[in-house]
Amino acid sequence: MSLINSSKEYFETFSNKDIDGLSDMFSDDVFLRDWEIEASGKDNVLEANKNIFSSVETININPIHIYSDKNTVIAELDIVVNSETSLLVTDIIDFDDEGKIKNIRAYKGN
Repeated sequence: MSLINSSKEYFETFSNKDIDGLSDMFSDDVFLRDWEIEASGKDNVLEANKNIFSSVETININPIHIYSDKNTVIAELDIVVNSETSLLVTDIIDFDDEGKIKNIRAYKGN
């Protein structure tokens, strides 16, 4: 599977609030950082995702542009929260040699 397809699968799994699916996609030493949180290790990153999911009714990630180079994907995203708030976000996602996500860095635009 291409990294672009893997990242699209990640965005869909996240939008579905599928913790088990995310767990399957993350490496054991996955790292997450966004404009509000930082978490390291699969259990901590999954817990951070659970907290995000419990704080919103719905969350939908809509990719605008996706670029891939070697083991890294950069994605410009429109994230719609609770069917009303739209956030422009850029994700930088690094994959390990097994195709598991090892780093997610998210930056919110204006």
